[in-house]
Amino acid sequence: MSTRPNVLFLIADDHRASAIGAYGDPTVRTPTLDQLCADGASFRRNCHMGGLSGAVCVPTRACIHTGAHVFRASVGNDLNDRETLNTLDPGHTYLGELFRQNGYATFATGKWHNDAASFARSFGEAENVFFGGMDSHFAVPVQDFDPTGAYDKSRQRIGDQFSTDLFGDAAIRFIERQDGSRPFFLYCAFTAPHDPRTPPQDWAGVYRPDAMPLPANFAGIHPFDNGEMWVRDEKLAEFPRTAEDTRRHIAEYYGMISDMDEKIGEMLAALASNGLVEDTIVVYTADHGLSVGQHGLLGKQNLYDHSVRVPLVLRGPGVPEGKQIEALTHTYDVYPTLCELAGLEIPASADAKSLLPLMEGTVTDTRQYLHSVYKHVQRMTQDGEWKLISYRRDGDQGSDRTQLFHLTSDPWELNDRSEDAGAEAERKRLENELAQWQEEMGDPVFSTEA
Repeated sequence: MSTRPNVLFLIADDHRASAIGAYGDPTVRTPTLDQLCADGASFRRNCHMGGLSGAVCVPTRACIHTGAHVFRASVGNDLNDRETLNTLDPGHTYLGELFRQNGYATFATGKWHNDAASFARSFGEAENVFFGGMDSHFAVPVQDFDPTGAYDKSRQRIGDQFSTDLFGDAAIRFIERQDGSRPFFLYCAFTAPHDPRTPPQDWAGVYRPDAMPLPANFAGIHPFDNGEMWVRDEKLAEFPRTAEDTRRHIAEYYGMISDMDEKIGEMLAALASNGLVEDTIVVYTADHGLSVGQHGLLGKQNLYDHSVRVPLVLRGPGVPEGKQIEALTHTYDVYPTLCELAGLEIPASADAKSLLPLMEGTVTDTRQYLHSVYKHVQRMTQDGEWKLISYRRDGDQGSDRTQLFHLTSDPWELNDRSEDAGAEAERKRLENELAQWQEEMGDPVFSTEA
């Protein structure tokens, strides 16, 4: 029997941190994720690092798979070269690859929005893999393991199940085949709750749009041009946003989340049926969040908390039960954390910080600041109490301006204090921190102008 823990890595697409019952949402039904939080450790101020691509899932997943920060995870940082932004830097040891090198059976199913070569290096088994960003949840183009590693599109077939079932059931079949003789690393990447938000029949009408509460920061339109007002995601509803339409989007979003929660419950039940619960580390996270009407926005192409904060929950051997951690963390911190929990050496190329000291309680924080980026038009830094977003004009789009929020008293980010004389010192402190971070990280749009 194996003495090393298994890993079940679950990642959603567009699931913001606040849309979980255990994270404080009284409307959405997420009993499985709520129980996962109760049985493990949940990180309540976890943010992704963003990226230079409008498809934010690409760079955030690159960070997770490499353990490298946003400007090092991919081959290049050319804003006009999608291929280099999508391709993981081959100089890194990828997360799945590291476990594979250490004797783990590595299996993947679901969305892989990076290059095929990095996928081939990472996994020795695969079923129902979607190489792309989004598609109909009822007709996902997928393919199975390719021993050549090419994963050419000519091998694709259309899946015959709703996406969440297509991927979740493939993971369950893998779990059911395990006999405990060899540890496994199972990576399951859902496309839910990404649009098109079309919950399957059993969840399609559960959330009534007229019963959905509007968020406190609902607005008909964003108050200024943030540099990405006309991206595809923002065109999914008319301008200005209406309360009726926003409630419908929220209902559909929650339906997708609850359906996914139900499938995760089936996956965890499969672990239990096969006697693998005590030996398996479960990770649940998401690539990024989503606005769904907050601040007059629908998509994730912004740096407000509803888009940068994502859930991060761990359960299993070495993880404390029922621990809520308020320290500042980045999603890619899960890379060195899993290495330590599994007794694997952390590659020198990893920039992320292990979460193990936070879970063990030997430290109260590992980061003083969090940072996120969006293309060349938005930059963010926060210290948990104060948050600054810097906007940069690009041609005839965007704005040269700054927002400053006191998150402790203003969690909905409604009161911009950037022009408040009483907060001037905080603004300058965060501006200096952001400029220093950009210079240190090699941000391609770094400016020394304060």
